[in-house]
Amino acid sequence: MGDLLKFSIPGKPEYVKTAKLAVGSAAGAANFNIEAIEDIEIAVGEACKIITCHGFDGFSEFYNVECRIEPDQITVLISDTSRVHSLEKYKKPCIDCPNEGNLGIYVIKSLMDEVEILREEGENNRIRMVKRKC
Repeated sequence: MGDLLKFSIPGKPEYVKTAKLAVGSAAGAANFNIEAIEDIEIAVGEACKIITCHGFDGFSEFYNVECRIEPDQITVLISDTSRVHSLEKYKKPCIDCPNEGNLGIYVIKSLMDEVEILREEGENNRIRMVKRKC
């Protein structure tokens, strides 16, 4: 069984970079190459934006990042567990959210080996991504 890194992040946009850097650092420690690390960081950033913002009138209060590092791959799960999107956005409603969200999903799918978007009724929004070592 691999290593597990878990943390919660405030839903404010300025903290997306924190999640990207933390997961990127974990991928670097797991000896992923620089191109794979960059792909992972971009995908994590897009997933964080989708989970915390898109389709809601406010930002999520907080969300969770879970990163499982195994010898041959890294699995990242971004989930919104607060179910509250009350942090004020700079513009309401976020008119660009649906289009940006769709583009973000395309970007994630193009960079990662597996992507699973989970939006079940009564459940939290989650995005699960896997990147394998070449």
